[in-house]
Amino acid sequence: MNVKNINLEIIVGLFMLAGLAAFGYLAVQLAGKELVGGKHYTITARFQSTSGLIRGAGVELAGVNVGTVDAIYLDKEEYESVVVMSIEEGVALQEDSIASVRSTGLIGDKIVSLTPGGADEILAPGGEIIDTEPSVSLEELISKYIFEGGGD
Repeated sequence: MNVKNINLEIIVGLFMLAGLAAFGYLAVQLAGKELVGGKHYTITARFQSTSGLIRGAGVELAGVNVGTVDAIYLDKEEYESVVVMSIEEGVALQEDSIASVRSTGLIGDKIVSLTPGGADEILAPGGEIIDTEPSVSLEELISKYIFEGGGD
């Protein structure tokens, strides 16, 4: 092989690697995920029901995405659903904030919606939101209306 051909193959190989890296970065950015962990802190909230909520769901404050749901698990002693959320650093939540499981549309994805409280104390990283509103099931509402005489 010629030295010129080897150099050309190395340059083409490096160009391909750079292109693949750029494509991978673009794919991650378009998916809305962070390639390198940004500055976040973790909080938890306990719900009676988190039906339809999944790991990776958005966390919104005033309609703006400020975090994601990192984990959902059952507290086997209290029989409550515990949601672990990652919140962007710089978003300060009062201790009496309210967390609600909401739908993004009539039959859309579930998110956690945060409503700020009025307390002066700020929820510390690793803290827990006490006031929560569980997920409302469309099926439960319809069956309640039909079977409990909502029509007449």
